[in-house]
Amino acid sequence: MSVSAPKWPDSATRPDSTTRPDHATRLDSPTRLDYGVVAAQDGVTSELPAAAHLGVSRETASNDGALVRSGPRHALKRSLQPTGPKFPEAGPIFPETGPIFPETRQSGAHHVPCPPSAPPGAAGGVSAHALPSGVGWTPIAEEAERATRVKHPTDQLPRPARRRVLAVANQKGGVGKTTSTVNLAAGLALHGLRTLVVDLDPQGNASTALGIEHRAGTPSVYEVLLGEIGIIDAVAVSPQSSNLLCIPATIDLAGSEIELVSMVARESRLCRALSGVALDELCVDFVFIDCPPSLGLLTVNALVAAPEVLIPIQCEYYALEGLGQLLRNIELVQAHLNPALMVSTILLTMYDGRTKLADQVTSEVREHFGDQVLRTVIPRSVKVSEAPGFGQTVLVYDPGSRGALSYLDAAREIALDQRFLDRGNLNHTSGGGGQPGGREVSR
Repeated sequence: MSVSAPKWPDSATRPDSTTRPDHATRLDSPTRLDYGVVAAQDGVTSELPAAAHLGVSRETASNDGALVRSGPRHALKRSLQPTGPKFPEAGPIFPETGPIFPETRQSGAHHVPCPPSAPPGAAGGVSAHALPSGVGWTPIAEEAERATRVKHPTDQLPRPARRRVLAVANQKGGVGKTTSTVNLAAGLALHGLRTLVVDLDPQGNASTALGIEHRAGTPSVYEVLLGEIGIIDAVAVSPQSSNLLCIPATIDLAGSEIELVSMVARESRLCRALSGVALDELCVDFVFIDCPPSLGLLTVNALVAAPEVLIPIQCEYYALEGLGQLLRNIELVQAHLNPALMVSTILLTMYDGRTKLADQVTSEVREHFGDQVLRTVIPRSVKVSEAPGFGQTVLVYDPGSRGALSYLDAAREIALDQRFLDRGNLNHTSGGGGQPGGREVSR
């Protein structure tokens, strides 16, 4: 059995006549099609040959039957002005009294209002010459401004009344000893203070972060401890700053503790090497000794050579558990080898403000140690972890990051510690070439 299509009389109008190219529709009155598009007005016959032939919807056909589709269907812009007799022509909504709001310039997700007289690009405190016309404040511009302030500081920190030597020690690994050492030293060097880093860790991570060569055979702290060379022959200038010096560590340092056991005054080898005469020749203001994560002979040498101890504490429970043993060892060194030794600075690192544990550890440390704890807390930052992979400190790798700004503030706190400042020397600045210029520099 076959089924044929229904036959339509000639006088009848087929339902699909508006979509077939051989039929015309006479519209004697304005008719609104879908989506508010007017097909014809004033009794003009309109054919839609293009729209009907391509099979597209009527919303893309203009009044004269031409196909209007400049982009994808979802991107089609429809008129917001109402059309047809159903919507009478209306005048302006607001009287012509000028704009209600000042000129607003859009930049990303931010709308920065500018006064009418402001030149293009003057929004957000950014120079018009630094940005293209019509561009205001952006996060990138703000970060670039912070980085410029960090790398080119306008102020200079005062020099201490006497040279300061700090041993950065904590027998627990992974608390930020090396990271804090290199970044604090870099922060002081940026502010004009000549700083020496002694890498006493056989891993040599501090040397890597400062861009110093430390392969086997390089003059290093190992030869200094054995008395083969002096620190003048082992010191190297970091490419990151002329005020930043480093005595590197090589893999040979791993066996130094065994070799030092049979030597006379084995606990004082580093103290003799860092004599006042040698440090005077280097004209340094600060000396940071990066200790290994142990309480062995290398750490004891650092505690004997330095009158100050800087303890980085990770904001976690395990860091507090091992702190008691470190304090007992410091007391033993005070009693037998270095009576002047004291814990001068405690730095809280890897702070995560999203956890209650970090706040609890911070409050307990501050309650127990008081003013010895720096007000600045170093947050967790991926930029701080990435920087050593490029042989740089975070102050060079990403000066505008949170980690860089935090270490810079911590370095400023250390330099402005009133216990070690000569109050009559607060406005003292270095002379040419970083020379001390008329002050006591020996320990």
